Amino acid sequence: MTLCLVHDDRRLLLGLKKRGFGQGRWNGFGGKLLPGESVEDAARRETREEAGIEVGGLSRRGIIDFVFQDNPEELEVHIFSTQEFSGEPIESEEMRPVWFNFSELPFDRMWPDDRHWLPLFLAGKNFRGRFLFENTDRILDFTLNETDEDLS
Repeated sequence: MTLCLVHDDRRLLLGLKKRGFGQGRWNGFGGKLLPGESVEDAARRETREEAGIEVGGLSRRGIIDFVFQDNPEELEVHIFSTQEFSGEPIESEEMRPVWFNFSELPFDRMWPDDRHWLPLFLAGKNFRGRFLFENTDRILDFTLNETDEDLS
């Protein structure tokens, strides 16, 4: 899976999920890969579909494995950063994009894990992690490590 975070030096573009998994939460843009699609291509496509913008200059900054106690499928999510995009963010059937200042991120309406890894992301760090959830609201256990590893 992919997650693309579009930002500048002080703001982050998040989308309010309007339907499906994660409905009602603010998140970056992304999702599952199509057959034969690279993670970079999926990140570009999902951002185009969900926010109406074309992104460039993707940098893979994190890889997080998500495990949900009631689901045996582990989700490996590749987290990308970009400051390069064209077009104006527009609402889609799935997401409503809004710019947030770094100091005003809506953590209380985001995934619980975001509080842990997003500060590393905003500080320009690379990271790897694993989060174990009970349902979708409670983190039971996690590991998160900054890495000097090239994730590209």
